[in-house]
Amino acid sequence: MSDRTEQLRQIRDEVLNLTESPLYSYRKQNGYFPVIGQGNHYADIMFIGEAPGENEAKTGVPFCGASGRVLDELIASIGLRREAVYITNIVKDRPPANRDPNKQEIELYSPFLVRQINIIQPKVIATLGRFSMEFILKLF
Repeated sequence: MSDRTEQLRQIRDEVLNLTESPLYSYRKQNGYFPVIGQGNHYADIMFIGEAPGENEAKTGVPFCGASGRVLDELIASIGLRREAVYITNIVKDRPPANRDPNKQEIELYSPFLVRQINIIQPKVIATLGRFSMEFILKLF
């Protein structure tokens, strides 16, 4: 197992046990999974969304369902497959009623995203949504 894989598993374990998150009890009550990220741990391209939707929270897979089909088509249009990129969200747990993530949630979960970026070391970061775009623009 690569060092990157081990570091990403550490992030997963920390998010799984993030009881101080206001979204933790919502996740537990609904039988949801946190959506940490998926893809190539050595990817040149990282896609960053805002927060998981219901389909994602039910499966733990980022951008599945309708949004995933659109993203897969986008990835294919540049000659790649989903397995070649890394896909994640700034917030790892689903906000209730599919609302936008709030400032507190972004502040709580964003250090995990920063660690993912540092581990994966992508050459390109593509943001999917205004919250991820605003965060990345401030970061870089």
